[in-house]
Amino acid sequence: MLSLPFVSSPDDAFFEDLKVGREYVSPGRTVTETDVVMFAGLSGDYNVLHTDAEHMKGSLFGERIAHGLLGLAIQQGLASRGEPATAHGLLAALKWKFKGPIRLGDTIHVRSRIVGLKGGAEPGQQLVTVERQVMNQRGEVVQEGESEHVLGSRKP
Repeated sequence: MLSLPFVSSPDDAFFEDLKVGREYVSPGRTVTETDVVMFAGLSGDYNVLHTDAEHMKGSLFGERIAHGLLGLAIQQGLASRGEPATAHGLLAALKWKFKGPIRLGDTIHVRSRIVGLKGGAEPGQQLVTVERQVMNQRGEVVQEGESEHVLGSRKP
């Protein structure tokens, strides 16, 4: 079984140790034909944007592109490898924009910044808001948004 540890540092061990403005960068990952085919099967989204190479030759993009939601899913995994584990509690809210296509063969990475820290609705629960940008190998922002996560704290 493959096990990839979270990227974390001792100063990010608890919610109280996170700092607004702290930035992180994930490793990169290349989006492949296999990713797109498997995501189409999993999601049931067989739109020609993702599945018909001949049709897409004459399109605005000139080729097939990855599903936007596939990019969103990949960024969550990449972010978990680039941010401290404490920035990944239960996903509570998401505000997201799809800015440009992710092409098959693109290598994407995530730039993250903590933009908010506040108390949660329940005692001992805290909220962290993380702003993220998905960048391709050309430095283009292809997706961006904010996610809010519910975390436990050192002191309830």
